[in-house]
Amino acid sequence: MTPLVLAGLLYLGAALAVSPWWLVRRPPLQAVRRNWALLAIAIVAGGAIGPALLTAGLVHTPAATASLLLNMELVATVALAATLFREHLGRNMIGAALLVTVAGVLLVWEPGAAFSVDALLIVGACVFWGLDNSVTSRIDQVSPQHVTFLKGVVAGGVNLALGLAITGAGSVSGWTIVGALVVGAFGYGASITLWVRGAQQLGAARGQVIFATAPFIGAVLSWVVLTDSTDWVQLVALTIAAVGVGMSLRSAHHHEHEHEPMVHTHEHEYDHHDHDHDHTDGTPSRHSHVHEHRERIHAHAHVPDLHHRHD
Repeated sequence: MTPLVLAGLLYLGAALAVSPWWLVRRPPLQAVRRNWALLAIAIVAGGAIGPALLTAGLVHTPAATASLLLNMELVATVALAATLFREHLGRNMIGAALLVTVAGVLLVWEPGAAFSVDALLIVGACVFWGLDNSVTSRIDQVSPQHVTFLKGVVAGGVNLALGLAITGAGSVSGWTIVGALVVGAFGYGASITLWVRGAQQLGAARGQVIFATAPFIGAVLSWVVLTDSTDWVQLVALTIAAVGVGMSLRSAHHHEHEHEPMVHTHEHEYDHHDHDHDHTDGTPSRHSHVHEHRERIHAHAHVPDLHHRHD
């Protein structure tokens, strides 16, 4: 199967996985209009360009190396979250990003001081996914399932059409199509939906740090299941990246900050969400609904979630 066709099928599989949510409850039109720019960036960068670069780079890159290289998505997400979107990082996050960068350089660098073009394609995919992560974590009142569905249908459909028109189908049969759709349903549909839900509570950078454990699982599976060869560079890179991920797990900060008036939706507890609740209706302490934040200045430990986007 050619890379572009595979990229399209993977994201169409993601759309199929979350299609029941779309069929049962469409996103509010007003929310889509409010977030159209963020959705457009997420669809183009994360749903179209990123998967196309990844599948192209996978052609000549071992699965274990490719899995570990995907940790560069963390570096891209952290860099963009800090520079373009003004997320708070702190020393732990910066140190973690530097360590994962070192691990990624070890995997890309080849004897003779030459860079692997295929590996660089995967790094390029990580950069576009980093941009996707930063904007997706800010999409409000459009559920993670709806975001995933839009990415899958629009970007997946375009990549599939372009792939068939430009590069041809390649070696495609009924079972390879089913396989690509199944991988897309789990590896992208379920994965993106869960990631967006978490990132809205933690911020893009911290959400991606936790997500950075996935390449370690991918590398181990490639060694055990696919019997890919293991070399010392992969093991060293894995160890360095693991230390970086561990450093960033404790990164909440505490300072006086101002909440501007806003209306949005996210999962929350009663804590300082002092809007009215009917405590007799069985609402759980942690719940999600559209609510209003009044202007407020206070201090508490927090991360850059949906309502802590101050500088």
